[in-house]
Amino acid sequence: EAAPPPSLPQAVAPVPVAPQATAPVQRSVAETTAAAPTPEPAAAPPSVAQPAFVAQPEAPRYDLAAQLVPLQPARPVIPSIPSAPAASAPVAPSVVSPAASSATASPALTKDAALPTRSYVVPGSTRLNYNATGRQSRLDYAASGELLWQHDGSGYNARLEVSAFMLGSRTFSSTGQLTADGLAPGRFADKTRSEQAAHFDRTRGRVSFSANTPEVVLLPGAQDRISVFIQLAAMLAGEPGSYPPGTTITVQTVSRRAADMWVFTVEGDEKLSLPGGELATVRLVCNPRKDFDQKIEVWLAPALGYLPARIRIAEANGDFVDQQWRSTASP
Repeated sequence: EAAPPPSLPQAVAPVPVAPQATAPVQRSVAETTAAAPTPEPAAAPPSVAQPAFVAQPEAPRYDLAAQLVPLQPARPVIPSIPSAPAASAPVAPSVVSPAASSATASPALTKDAALPTRSYVVPGSTRLNYNATGRQSRLDYAASGELLWQHDGSGYNARLEVSAFMLGSRTFSSTGQLTADGLAPGRFADKTRSEQAAHFDRTRGRVSFSANTPEVVLLPGAQDRISVFIQLAAMLAGEPGSYPPGTTITVQTVSRRAADMWVFTVEGDEKLSLPGGELATVRLVCNPRKDFDQKIEVWLAPALGYLPARIRIAEANGDFVDQQWRSTASP
């Protein structure tokens, strides 16, 4: 007689074992997940949490009483270095006294010309604020102006800005070095909506322009449209008695696209009533030499270190801007 087949419970007996083997695993995962503590966010390193509030030192403060002082108090006057050009080299002084100008005309400046021996006193770092009025495209406007002058005894930074509501702003900036011959600009920029610049290459003796205009020869004592006012201040502060009325001062002045010879004539002393009060000044005028040239008037104030108390620039079409000193502040 054949043996009976294995009973059904014996055949399927392993089936309930599988859930028992699996259930502990599932319960173990669930229990492990429930029992595991929620990880706390790691604390940020101190150097990352507070970099800007601990590491940064306080910005230096400027003492108003220390402003308008000569460059290098131990050596306030910067003497020029006498040059010894060859006998055949032209020597073209940039300053002509009234007597000399009536006798003979000043020779033209050339690249190899030597600057005359002269002393310069550079004003201390300061900020001058101006009230400005002007006319542009037959529209009269009121504006604010600012001249920022900073130096450390060897390098300098200057910025002249005029801002008018609805018309925007225009900014001249100049950076360079202080030398025995006063200011030596390295870069000049003129910015309205965009910026154009001129670069002074003293190694090659050339001035190049970002506006893709041709290079020009860099002449001795060359300045730009903002450094020229500081250079005039340093000249008059260094030798106040050397510029009587009628004296002419010729300076190669670089703009964003070209370089022109600006000839300033000393008109004499003039007392001004300005928004900041009354100031004694020396008035200098640069008259137009060609069609469409500007007329530039500047009043230099001894009380401001001979920096401009007033600047008026007039265009040939009648547009102008007139900046008048309002206050002095730290840079």
